[in-house]
Amino acid sequence: MTLADVLDPLRQPLVTVLGTPVSWTEVLGFGSGALCVWLVARQHLANWPIGIANNLFFILLFTQSGLYADAGLQIVFITLAAYGWWTWTHGGGPGASVLPVRGTSRTEWAWLLAAGAVGTLGLTLLLSRATDSTVPFWDALTTSLSLMATYGQCRKRVESWWLWIAADVVYIPLYAYKELYLTSLLYAGFLALCLMGLRSWSRDLVAATGRERVPA
Repeated sequence: MTLADVLDPLRQPLVTVLGTPVSWTEVLGFGSGALCVWLVARQHLANWPIGIANNLFFILLFTQSGLYADAGLQIVFITLAAYGWWTWTHGGGPGASVLPVRGTSRTEWAWLLAAGAVGTLGLTLLLSRATDSTVPFWDALTTSLSLMATYGQCRKRVESWWLWIAADVVYIPLYAYKELYLTSLLYAGFLALCLMGLRSWSRDLVAATGRERVPA
């Protein structure tokens, strides 16, 4: 039995949405992705293993759809998930059992924006010349935004939610254009969950800042 034989059932249509067949891969990606973002918003540690499962489903889905940068991005996400999992449990420093929510510093923003610009340009050129991608710039842009957001998520930077929101605003029409309607709907749900996560983390940041200012 080959790997293709194992994966083939996941590629089979489960339902039809707007005349387009939706595979098991997309349905499982939908469910695991929604659960992952909900857990992140609640700062629940289980978001990391659920997220890794989601990444595996999306590797298969995006490769089939010609979204090569997004498929490769999932491999990076798995690596970052391992880092984020460790950071959330060990990155709080002495006397802290969990990593607290913090704001992004100016230095971090400078590095993130520079890396995002370079990454978007480099990936656009690579996808344009080395693949048959029909959306090289948008694929590259969402990849860069997602990586920037994931770094912030790993470090519990509240502004990471703004980066996810920006990525989702592009992802929703991009996946609809690729006829991944269920995934497009999923990212509309992600957008709503990101707003919830932004509100929750912002409250925690304000509370933590207030505690720091109270004299001992």
